Amino acid sequence: MAKLISKTYGDALLELAVEENKVDEISEEIASLGQIMDENPDFERLINNPRIDIEDKLNVVETVFRGRTSDEVTGFILTVVSKGRFSEIRSILEYFTAQVEALKGIGTAYVTTPIPLSEQEKKQIEDRLLATTTYKSMHMHYDTDESLIGGMQIRIGDRVVDSSIRTKITNLKHSLMNTMLD
Repeated sequence: MAKLISKTYGDALLELAVEENKVDEISEEIASLGQIMDENPDFERLINNPRIDIEDKLNVVETVFRGRTSDEVTGFILTVVSKGRFSEIRSILEYFTAQVEALKGIGTAYVTTPIPLSEQEKKQIEDRLLATTTYKSMHMHYDTDESLIGGMQIRIGDRVVDSSIRTKITNLKHSLMNTMLD
């Protein structure tokens, strides 16, 4: 359900941003909104508090955002609050940001290896991903996990390429177990 809410509201905001030719401006404001919420957790608690009347919440949003953000972003926040979906605002903002990046041809990759990579190895992986995908640029995130033993795991969106030794051993184990049972 949360994914559907994020998609519905995120797509609506993206459609508005494209229609108004304000994708970059609205995207920057959305990034700032996320930072503001990180710095002011009381605001999120206030808006999500079920004991506070919806009209009071809308007045707070108007006071805080009107004149400080574009009418599109203020209207968006008001809509999310009035529909009782502010508890999903972070996932909506993340979805919107991912869609803007996809629109611009920017991908995000998560690479996990058993040992830290050198800068040259990181560059080779990024170049290879750019050559084998439709992305124009990539946000790269690197992590280490010694339990992989060797190889690496790469995740882009919901696609995972797992060439780790741990996975190969697990697959071999399952294959041997099935062979023994037959």
